[in-house]
Amino acid sequence: MNIIGLNSLVGQRITLFCMNYIYTGKLVELDENQVRLDDAGIVYDTGPLLDKKWTDMQDLPHPVYIRMNSVESYMVLK
Repeated sequence: MNIIGLNSLVGQRITLFCMNYIYTGKLVELDENQVRLDDAGIVYDTGPLLDKKWTDMQDLPHPVYIRMNSVESYMVLK
């Protein structure tokens, strides 16, 4: 995966749509294989994407590392 677009988002809160789950958090580190999100959460139910708050997001107790090969799309959303 090309990480050039993600590099421009370091320091921002991003949302990663992955094969099985949706993760959101502050992008702090990345390489060709993985990204690290701090202050992260896993989203089980988004609700309408234009709403200001997720319907069901659970905070994660530690930074989360996500493999790049599981990321389908990403954006600054919430």
